[in-house]
Amino acid sequence: MATSPPPLQTMYISPPVDFVLGASACCMACIFTNPLEVVKTRLQLQGELRSRGTYTRHYRGVLQAMVAVGQADGLRGLQKGLTAGLLYQAMMNGVRFYLYSHAEDIGLTEKPGGNIAAGAIAGATGAFVGSPAYLVKTHLQAQTVAAIAVGHQHNHQSVSSAFETIYKKQGILGLWRGVNGAVPRVMVGSAVQLATFASAKEWVKKQKWFPHDSWLVALTGGMISSVGVAIAMTPFDVVSTRLYNQPVDSSGKGRLYRGFMDCILKIIHKEGVLALYKGIAPAYIRLGPHTILSLLFWEELRKFTYYYQHR
Repeated sequence: MATSPPPLQTMYISPPVDFVLGASACCMACIFTNPLEVVKTRLQLQGELRSRGTYTRHYRGVLQAMVAVGQADGLRGLQKGLTAGLLYQAMMNGVRFYLYSHAEDIGLTEKPGGNIAAGAIAGATGAFVGSPAYLVKTHLQAQTVAAIAVGHQHNHQSVSSAFETIYKKQGILGLWRGVNGAVPRVMVGSAVQLATFASAKEWVKKQKWFPHDSWLVALTGGMISSVGVAIAMTPFDVVSTRLYNQPVDSSGKGRLYRGFMDCILKIIHKEGVLALYKGIAPAYIRLGPHTILSLLFWEELRKFTYYYQHR
């Protein structure tokens, strides 16, 4: 007679294994959502050069932007920066899920506010580790033909040449330029994502809509979590995109923004408060499926690994 599987929270998955599972899950999700990441990056950079008199609104919405990218760069243009995106997902989310898994091991997530604290710490660390890959990803996704270009164009030839160029011009610290925007972005998003995902799953289980071990529990939990993630992350995402993509002077300092707060204040002053939510539609359309798919893949991979180990 078959027995019901234990709840995921009681399944022991070692943190090193969770590193691999988390990285794999998010890379799988990235393949599907990278075109939306390209569109989101372009929308968030649009309007940055308005004060210089060179502003033209090339992108007027998600669908129109996808069509414009496809026409200018071909269908492959919608997957610009995919290699760097996969590298970023593997590094950032591998570390993030590893640390969150370790927090579960030591019982931190069982304490009041522990889910949020563990998610925030794991997210901040993962963002720092993955920052160079995110920098290159942003540069590559912003690159396009002059007719529809927005933001600064770095003109890298490949992922490896981008890393090499940045290192030669700005040194090792140049690879972490923009990290002061990325850390709060991912820290907030990670705290919201992991905390709401855990709570949403428990709520869904209590409703008894699906069998206890059904993949639909994780899917529904991810859908609920994705709404909170998009709302919380978008302003940080806009700032992070601007900081990563801005041109720098000979000393490696940004020419447009001095840092996180300076970027926020200039965006609000020049483009209005709502500019902090630029690209929220593609951000949600991307974050939604990415959150849902990555959390679903992660949960199912954890279940498979647990059952394989204890079969």
